[in-house]
Amino acid sequence: MSERVKGVVVIGAGVVGLTTAIRIQEHGGYHVTIVAETVPGDTKSIRYTSPWAGAHHVSAAFGDLKLKQLDKETFDIMWEMSKAGSETEGLFLRVHQTDYYEVQPSQDVPFEWMPNFQLLRTDLIEGTVLAASFATITIDTPVYLPYLLARFLAKGGSVIRSSLQHISQVLEGALTASKPDALVVCAGIGARFLGGVEDKDVHPIRGQTVLIRAPWVKFGRTLNGKGEVTYIIPRRSGDVILGGTRDVDDWYPKPRPETKIEILKRSIALAPELAPPGIKNPTYEDLIPLVIEDGCGLRPGRKGGIRLERETVSGIPVIHNYGHGGYGYQSSWGSAFVALKLLDGAW
Repeated sequence: MSERVKGVVVIGAGVVGLTTAIRIQEHGGYHVTIVAETVPGDTKSIRYTSPWAGAHHVSAAFGDLKLKQLDKETFDIMWEMSKAGSETEGLFLRVHQTDYYEVQPSQDVPFEWMPNFQLLRTDLIEGTVLAASFATITIDTPVYLPYLLARFLAKGGSVIRSSLQHISQVLEGALTASKPDALVVCAGIGARFLGGVEDKDVHPIRGQTVLIRAPWVKFGRTLNGKGEVTYIIPRRSGDVILGGTRDVDDWYPKPRPETKIEILKRSIALAPELAPPGIKNPTYEDLIPLVIEDGCGLRPGRKGGIRLERETVSGIPVIHNYGHGGYGYQSSWGSAFVALKLLDGAW
């Protein structure tokens, strides 16, 4: 006689919640239901961070071996998904990435396992002391997130729209036909306010970006400045994300006009190739006609890093997988593997 399929609820439909739900659903032995206020395809809002992301796979795991492993596992999956001829190739763009540093990093750069990795100390841009060059992928988030949702549903998953006040509403079966066998919390910034979690270590890291149309740009470039980070993230669609800001504990929900101009100025200085071909000595004003959208999202930062652990609440296993800051996409599949192991270990 086969073992009963266990019911699991995942709170949150951001990139971490969707990836975790897929990994559990496809593992077998579980029926997964996502409970979320917003899902891919909804109008963008400050309450749903994942659609605002760039996004590229450039690890931020300086000296953090656990995060580095999560990032590596995620990259390996995405690199395979981006392979020419694969069904998911169109979700990604393989690019040559160069990261520049104005200050020598205190830890070794976490890219030595990336394809075509090189550490550069000569032929640098002015004001920088080091650069890392490697191949990576960018993620076309407007199509990647709906893909994840469709993949989850195709494998038998379910979605319930609800704005939760407390995890007890899930644990007591108020939203589902019966009490779940387990709960997985992937609530992102919402973990700070969700009753039964209320993790005050979670805080916003506000990011503002500018989306432009520049299909001639096929490279990734980042400048890690002394007080700011500038990045160029092209997508397969021909759109390019320009950023950005990392404003800790800043809850402002709209793009600031003065920050937009600052981003455009920093971006054209880092990559004059952003301007339409044929323009000599381009300035930020040459980018203004290319602007599609101003973006603003609240990355779910957390003091102490990602919370990946299991506890028991009212006799039900509760797995936490949140607090990924600005590296949710980079660590999503790796985090999902850990969450699944924690879930399997509960029985």
